[in-house]
Amino acid sequence: MLNQGIGSWPARRARKTPDRTALVHEDRTWTYRELHQRVLRLAHALRALGVERGHRIAYLGPNHPAFLETLFAAGALGAVFVPLNIRLAAPELAYGLSDSGSTVLVHAPEQADAARAAADRAGIGHRVALDGPGDGALGYEELLTAGGTDPLDETVAPEDPCMIMYTSGTTGRPKGAVLSHANITWNSVNVLVDTDLAADEVTLVVAPLFHTAGLNMTCLPTLLKGGRVVLLGAFDAERVLETIEDLHVTHLFAVPTMYDAMAALPRWATTDLSSLRTVSCGGAPVPTRTMDTYLTRGLAFSQGYGMTEASPGVLFLDKAQAAAKAGSAGVPHFFTDTRVVLPDGRDAEPGHRGEILVHGPNVMTGYWGRPADTEAALTDGHWLRTGDVARIDADGFAYIVDRVKDMFVSGGENVYPAEVEDVLLTHPAVSECAVIGIPDRTWGEVGRAVVVLKPGAVADEPDILGHLRGRLAKYKIPKSVVIADTLPRTASGKIIKPVVRDRYASAPTGHRPHP
Repeated sequence: MLNQGIGSWPARRARKTPDRTALVHEDRTWTYRELHQRVLRLAHALRALGVERGHRIAYLGPNHPAFLETLFAAGALGAVFVPLNIRLAAPELAYGLSDSGSTVLVHAPEQADAARAAADRAGIGHRVALDGPGDGALGYEELLTAGGTDPLDETVAPEDPCMIMYTSGTTGRPKGAVLSHANITWNSVNVLVDTDLAADEVTLVVAPLFHTAGLNMTCLPTLLKGGRVVLLGAFDAERVLETIEDLHVTHLFAVPTMYDAMAALPRWATTDLSSLRTVSCGGAPVPTRTMDTYLTRGLAFSQGYGMTEASPGVLFLDKAQAAAKAGSAGVPHFFTDTRVVLPDGRDAEPGHRGEILVHGPNVMTGYWGRPADTEAALTDGHWLRTGDVARIDADGFAYIVDRVKDMFVSGGENVYPAEVEDVLLTHPAVSECAVIGIPDRTWGEVGRAVVVLKPGAVADEPDILGHLRGRLAKYKIPKSVVIADTLPRTASGKIIKPVVRDRYASAPTGHRPHP
């Protein structure tokens, strides 16, 4: 084939395993032959709308087969796919559409109002609605019906751009990481090598596809291998357990809060989880209590660390090493390399902290339309600066300590909030927490813990701070506690620290409900 990108994957799979189930969504299934035919029709339909090589095609909606069909159809044409976060408001969506220069927006019915407002504001040429034509939108299924089925094999090189995936944008405007077809392919190869995905894999994808972990760490590697992908539109702990049992799910990726929500259900102890071969986690370190809860059901976590700019896999900790290397993010993926460097650029010695840098065929080509940001992010044009602080042990295992920008200095000592948060989570009443630095006349900065209590639990500031004494050095212990109802999170489950700072840095201590 002339197409060496991921847009050729459905055709390649269809010629190898045409009758094997590729996708499951709600009560429907799609074989690899059916997926290929639908992608082919959509590609012809998009071409008829004027989409050409290099054009950008945006998608807005929860997990759905149309997300993947649009991604593959864009790749079949040499166009660039732009997934959008469904949690964004219309002006934020319009920014992504305008910044990427998208010409077509495909959207789900749940996002119709935001899609229409954003498309109008960004001047999108064509809006395509999954639920049919109307209100200025073309109908998705109608386009497929009218699309041709003639063979389509455009020349697409591995280094050509595949997608623009926007970072979370918790500080400043989001930046679009340009991921090439090679980036996505090598990341998938890394996953296949390190997690032993099998051809009979049944992968449950409940993390949002518009984020890199849900798409690139679970969904696409499974499709590359020829396994079955089960798509859920949104996370519901009860439904996840039900799906695992009913469809004999073998592979699940989620973030710690999702795993905790499942384990908190009454049916947790009785749900048949025997089909699960791999439970993997990312987005945040797995708390010890969560690991212990799953070990009682015979399930050990595979953990990882990554970022959008690395497609996203950087480090991986196999389940066999999860207990011996508890707290570690693992070693670099097979075809990826890392360094931990001091501020002067020298490599840090084992046990010493520094910024983690990443190099490999999965590292982005750059930020869309931002050459200065690209130059700042890619040291020597190759090594990606992550902005994360890590240390490496004597065996080469990396421990992510915190974000460079989240660290604060108290009395001349560096305080890494993630370390404090891990201990806070061992308090029996604490469900979630975030530690931030706030100004202090004596020490420069001191810690403040923002805590969410478990339902029905009771705890106050002296009790929570008392729990830390003897477990942490005195300078690491926060000087105040705010008890909140919720913590702000991204769609991938990460706590948004800048919002926590804005909301709680100057708030009185005690209980503070969500404003």
